[in-house]
Amino acid sequence: MAVPGRRNDLVDDDGIDEEFSGPSDEEEPLPHHLFTLADAAQSGNVDALRTALDSFDGKIDDPIEDGDTLLHIACLYGHLPCVKLLLERGASMECKDEEGAIPLHDACAGGFTEIVRHILNFALNSDGCVTRMLNTVDSEGDTPLHHAARGEHLEVVKLLLESGACPKKENTYGQAPAEMADEGTEVRNLLTKKQTEASTHNFYIVKKAINGTNLTLRTPSSQG
Repeated sequence: MAVPGRRNDLVDDDGIDEEFSGPSDEEEPLPHHLFTLADAAQSGNVDALRTALDSFDGKIDDPIEDGDTLLHIACLYGHLPCVKLLLERGASMECKDEEGAIPLHDACAGGFTEIVRHILNFALNSDGCVTRMLNTVDSEGDTPLHHAARGEHLEVVKLLLESGACPKKENTYGQAPAEMADEGTEVRNLLTKKQTEASTHNFYIVKKAINGTNLTLRTPSSQG
């Protein structure tokens, strides 16, 4: 995945998305059909993307650049109509780029709440997909919640927590999502609270197990 902020790195001074640049001069140039697809996904031109997909004989999850698929690109640049089209055409929500990130990482890093919501709702049609995505880590051990917290995207953080994201999960550097946000921010305060609640809840579960209170199930016939 592109690191958080790559989206802004590719926007010009007028705030208009640049044309898809493709690989650098030192890399193999993209075939025209892939360039057309990538440019449409990056610019948010859903009609051009639909037309390109109609004549595309490859796989929709073929990597374009740095392992990014079309769905990665659409999520990175925040184009919901393109995301919807790609999902309808069968794009995988769990494809990983060269850094181990899935499209949800990109959407969360950019703070695109409606895209995150749509992906999570779409994933409900696939058993266990939501849980797998929420727990997917990139090369630095960051979950989608870590990325949303780093960008201090409060509404995305709330949505991920409501969907079951773990506020305790630490990345490679031992950092929980709360530590991604600046001190005193709403995101940090919320995640710190949820992290404490999760730790307290787990403590009581372990305590009950040790005491044996949840080890024996008594049926009505066994109660005297």
